[in-house]
Amino acid sequence: MSICNSSSNSSSSKTWIIHGVVAAAVALGVTAYFSRRSSKFRSRVIGIIPARYASSRFQGKPLVSILGKPMIQRTWERAKMAASLDHVVVATDDYKIAECCKGFGADVVMTSESCRNGTERCNEALQKLGKKYDVVVNIQGDEPLIEPEIIDGIVKALQAAPDAVFSTAVTSLKPEDAFDPNRVKCVVDNHGYAIYFSRGLIPFNKSGKVNPQFPYLLHLGIQSYDANFLKIYPELPPTPLQLEEDLEQLKVLENGYKMKVIKVDHECHGVDVPEDVEKIESYMQQRNLS
Repeated sequence: MSICNSSSNSSSSKTWIIHGVVAAAVALGVTAYFSRRSSKFRSRVIGIIPARYASSRFQGKPLVSILGKPMIQRTWERAKMAASLDHVVVATDDYKIAECCKGFGADVVMTSESCRNGTERCNEALQKLGKKYDVVVNIQGDEPLIEPEIIDGIVKALQAAPDAVFSTAVTSLKPEDAFDPNRVKCVVDNHGYAIYFSRGLIPFNKSGKVNPQFPYLLHLGIQSYDANFLKIYPELPPTPLQLEEDLEQLKVLENGYKMKVIKVDHECHGVDVPEDVEKIESYMQQRNLS
């Protein structure tokens, strides 16, 4: 028996504006596997939804009900709508999550409890699948309203930037989220590459206050990797900034790799703590999203 209710209702789709896919610069430490490019460059794409039960901030988060459906199911349904994905799987170390996901029709890969973050879980799942993919999209299971257009956008950005190993998305930061450490901020350079991510407000001006005129950026919980780089990532030692901020993408930057960033219009954000469930349900009810 499945431990959750399944339903196939889909949310209405929305057209999102994707900005700034710019030509890539050569990244320090990027090796020769990027030297060849063809019409099929990075064409085989898999979406992996890493999900774990034991979260310090919100235990059992993937299974929490969002208007009658488990959150992991809502994320999976959104991911299945992305045109760029050839396959979508859930990667988990928990049998309760696996049983739930199989109940609504998702493919599941069991991974070890030793994975330190979602990126490592994606890598283990990819190796266990034993199939050849060029791009792996890490779709956070706590983003139940992620738009398929955003998934497609970061895939296209990585395909268009052969010397980048990673791509991700940002949106405008709301003033009320400026000092929330659960809302990760990002700054980018003039060519659309990530400079830094932080749980603090960046940039931070000398007044110590939010500048209402500045276009602060909020990082969305989705990222894609070149599959060859994903194999390398777990072997890279943890870095000081990564450990201090507890942000896995900083290990990529600290090791000199390029990360492409696209800016999208996206109103609703992920579920980080139990209080976010009520907020996202209210958002969905106001917009008649089932």
